[in-house]
Amino acid sequence: MRNGTENKSAAGLFRRFYGTFGLSFPVSAALFISALLLPATLGTFWTEVGTEILILGLFAMSFNLIYGYMGQITFGHAAFFGLGSYSTAMLFREVSGGTGEIATWQFFIARAAGPPVAALGAFVVGIFVVRLTGIYFAILTLAFGELLFFVVFSWYTFTGGDDGIQRLLPPPFFRDANVYYYFTLVIVVLAMLVMWRITRSPFGYVMRSIRENQLRTRFIGINVQRYMLINFTVAGAFAGVAGALWGPFTRSVSPLLLGWQESGIAIFMTLIGGSGFFIGPMAGSLIYTFLQAYVTGFTVYWPLTIGLIILVIVMFSPGGVLGLLDIWIGRWLDRGGDGDGTDAEAPEAAPADLGVKEKGDA
Repeated sequence: MRNGTENKSAAGLFRRFYGTFGLSFPVSAALFISALLLPATLGTFWTEVGTEILILGLFAMSFNLIYGYMGQITFGHAAFFGLGSYSTAMLFREVSGGTGEIATWQFFIARAAGPPVAALGAFVVGIFVVRLTGIYFAILTLAFGELLFFVVFSWYTFTGGDDGIQRLLPPPFFRDANVYYYFTLVIVVLAMLVMWRITRSPFGYVMRSIRENQLRTRFIGINVQRYMLINFTVAGAFAGVAGALWGPFTRSVSPLLLGWQESGIAIFMTLIGGSGFFIGPMAGSLIYTFLQAYVTGFTVYWPLTIGLIILVIVMFSPGGVLGLLDIWIGRWLDRGGDGDGTDAEAPEAAPADLGVKEKGDA
């Protein structure tokens, strides 16, 4: 009898916790603790894989500001990732004189150039694309992305053309895999906190309103295009943050970083993890990058293998892995007692005057 009462009390406590914080909080905590322990528990190879997960996860989360929160899909988001990478790489090249040697203070200045350049590029592109929605928005972002790719690919005297820019060596202290991993972790966590604050601000709720019903949002007096342009620019800036981390990590940049294939990776990661969850794209980056690193050791047909795995996830869990987990937990809570069947992951309600119906955590 006592055990039954204790179990019921524990279930009630978990239900209240889950109803308050949803799924993103415990998943974020688990990922953060795992990230802190990774270099100490695994070797250099997996530490570098972890760095890649963090950078691409931030890139995917910046994409989800447009897809999950604004309701539009972009096939040209990699252009801003590439702009962030190239702006940092070109400053590296100029400062080092082509030797690859750079001082610590120069490294931070070069890295800081990525986000504003990417934001400026996103602002210019956004002026044109936010006038459209749906498939027209997607196609126009693809067109601008391919235009920037062609410029970078062809401008040999400035960008290095198809050779890209090589020998992007960070200062000696940051060349250690563990040091650069923790540096990346700090930058990514700070960027995520800023993004989380944006999505929970009045601006974030307006973006949800635009996603759910753009016409209704316009009728209540909100300048939809202006809000979309700001959000598009902010998303581009965060993509630039990720891009600025990428060049020193891989020691080089190439025009492929701006291609539509790179945008496709962000889309895959977002769909795998769950676009309806703030932490979903980062979880998708973990799954996608881990599979890529693990499967390549067993077969040369790793793209086919990963493609089949992604296909299964998308077909049987349209809400992503976190969406499926949220459903399972919700059903377990309902069977456990007085669950009311509400979506525990849904964030706090949007302002009443917007009349927004929330979709998951995004």
